[in-house]
Amino acid sequence: MGAALLFFDDERGAAARLAQAAGLEPACIERHRFPDDELRLRLPVGADGRLPPRVVLFRSLARPNEKLVELLLAARTARTLGARQLVLVAPYLAYMRQDAAFRPGEAVSQRVVGDFLGSLFDALVTLDPHLHRVAALSEAVPLPHAVALSAAPLLADLIAARCTAPVLIGPDAESAQWVGAAAARHGFDHAVCTKHRHGDHEVDIELPPRDVRGRAVVLLDDVASSGRTLARAALLLRRAGAASVDVAVTHALFAGDALQAILAAGVGRVWSTDCIAHPTNAVGVAPLLAAALRELPGPAA
Repeated sequence: MGAALLFFDDERGAAARLAQAAGLEPACIERHRFPDDELRLRLPVGADGRLPPRVVLFRSLARPNEKLVELLLAARTARTLGARQLVLVAPYLAYMRQDAAFRPGEAVSQRVVGDFLGSLFDALVTLDPHLHRVAALSEAVPLPHAVALSAAPLLADLIAARCTAPVLIGPDAESAQWVGAAAARHGFDHAVCTKHRHGDHEVDIELPPRDVRGRAVVLLDDVASSGRTLARAALLLRRAGAASVDVAVTHALFAGDALQAILAAGVGRVWSTDCIAHPTNAVGVAPLLAAALRELPGPAA
């Protein structure tokens, strides 16, 4: 066997979909938790006690802290078991938002976690990483093959199938890249709000100068976390006369009561990709990830 896809049991479904799309053999990493919360991992080696030369490790990094320890243990062990090329497929890539120290003493987590992942893997494939002042993923994760895909076209196809002449609205300036890409796919009308954040759960939103009266509006963004930005934008759009407001996001984090807050603001439907497993999942990303894996060079001889 020349390549394998390793995964953890809580992501069995997503890993199976990717393995089938990419033509890889899926194998589950055995995980045991000791009473003191330390982890013991056992990688699925062959009869010879070895791994194939190419190993793809699948781990979406929502709620990432323990998962980063898993990656450390799994990647270092895979090297000792014969893996010459290690590829991380992380549909959601955590710790990318903090790309600068805004106050003295702050950790620049993007740089720290990016360097950590760069030290473990030979390549990385992810979707819609939350990058602001960084032009390319390779600047955050120093790898020769750091691939940042976008689910915006997939979400645009879904919106086109379920909405008539929608207008796409981004909840803040950071969403402009995803809204623009999705709008270009089908020629949708689009605009972006202005956001002023006062904390993790307090935001002010200013709608763009766009007449939404009687229109089907879809709020589109890369991630829904606290949900407050989307909820506030939805409330203002309904007050401005939008006939309907739906939400489409790549990453369905929905921390705490985020989804309830969004629905309470007047949102009708919420759609997400399966980068993070959630009841709102409506778009599968396995074919997109598989195509990217096929483009990567194989392990060095």
